Amino acid sequence: MTFSEILTKTDDILYTWCLIYLLIGAGIYFTIRTRFAQIRLIKDCFKCMFAKRSSDDGISSFQALMIATASRVGTGNMAGVATAIVTGGPGVAFWMWLMAVLGGASSFVESTLAQIYKSHTPDGGYKGGPAYYIEKALNARWLGIIFSISLIATFAFGFNGLQAYNIVSTMEYYVHDLSSSPIPWVVGSILFVASIYLFFAGSEKIGWLSSVLVPIMASMYILMGILVIVLNITEIPAVFAEIFRSAFDFKAIFGGFTGSCMVYGIKRGLFSNEAGMGSAPNASASADVSHPAKQGLAQVISVYIDTLMICTATVFILLLTGTYKSDSTLNGIPLLQKSLAEQFGPWAIHAITVAVCLFAFTSIVGNYFYAESNVMFITKNKIVLNIFRFLAAFMVFMGARTSMDIAWSLADITMGLEAIINIVVIVLLGKIAFKALEDYEKQKKEGKDPVFHESNIGIDNTDVWK
Repeated sequence: MTFSEILTKTDDILYTWCLIYLLIGAGIYFTIRTRFAQIRLIKDCFKCMFAKRSSDDGISSFQALMIATASRVGTGNMAGVATAIVTGGPGVAFWMWLMAVLGGASSFVESTLAQIYKSHTPDGGYKGGPAYYIEKALNARWLGIIFSISLIATFAFGFNGLQAYNIVSTMEYYVHDLSSSPIPWVVGSILFVASIYLFFAGSEKIGWLSSVLVPIMASMYILMGILVIVLNITEIPAVFAEIFRSAFDFKAIFGGFTGSCMVYGIKRGLFSNEAGMGSAPNASASADVSHPAKQGLAQVISVYIDTLMICTATVFILLLTGTYKSDSTLNGIPLLQKSLAEQFGPWAIHAITVAVCLFAFTSIVGNYFYAESNVMFITKNKIVLNIFRFLAAFMVFMGARTSMDIAWSLADITMGLEAIINIVVIVLLGKIAFKALEDYEKQKKEGKDPVFHESNIGIDNTDVWK
């Protein structure tokens, strides 16, 4: 068995038989314990998303939300969903939506914990995430370091190289032989320069860029989905019927469980929105809010934007145009491009190219933000941090020149390790987040704008909330 085959086998076992059950179980548990907070407090989720900063420290709740959304939303929302529907059928959509709702509860818990245990940075901002609450709440710095290393390997050196490759791959429509073209070098060089600038610019600049680009790219893509729906409005009942018929065709599902629409939908929903996997809390911790539960509730919206809006836009584009049925040779981005081209004409192919480039670039920025927070957990050395920034940008350049199949498989496995650590930890620490939610709701009932102190929930091991 080759090294690549070993990686593929490990990846399959990890995600199909381990992580999928842990994430579902955690989502159900947190949904019950928070009394369906992700649905019950949806109005608060939107209010908290636009909450003003309580001081001049850190970044705004909206900026933190957009950084998290930037990392969550990538080409997987388009290519990944297209592949899932081609392989698993229309019922994928239902299971994907269900996972978004369950994932909202997991996201609330991990983001609230990140806020409770965040620390100050030398420049007056905040840093935090799973490594930090592992160290402070469990007194296990060694486990926090293992988590940090796995996250850095995944996001800075695995996923960012892949995102750069995805940007270059969109040029295949215009240049059929990219291997002999200078385009990978040119695109790689542009991305390297842009990355170096943003990586050294700090969280304020990254937060600002994400708060501008993410709403633009998400709105543009969702609008295209809405236009497809409007132009095919009479087909909507039939599409929903097809989704639910496929989703609950249990004979087909259990006849081939691992390749069923249920499994594909669950996997796509879980791994698209990353809820419970330990990535988004790194952005959540950087927000300046008066109560940790506020950022926890705001991050629920990020999960919904990713799956219920952007992934759903892809679902309706594919199902309403029907191209996935008429041309079985297409998959991923090419299938999406042809679907939109048949609906709107050739210009739609260029629009998808722009969308993919924006999705991928904002993912690069969001992924780096996560990784930097974890480098700072391991060491405060400025020289090490600057070397890391350069290496992370260089990886973006290298990714533009190669598909990096092995790097992608390794990133999948390291993310699996990171996710397993985080799920176990947030289940152990969940009661702290539940108490924070109770404190938030109690103050709301008293007519107050909730303000948090660690003594409110009976703890005394935070840096910020004394």
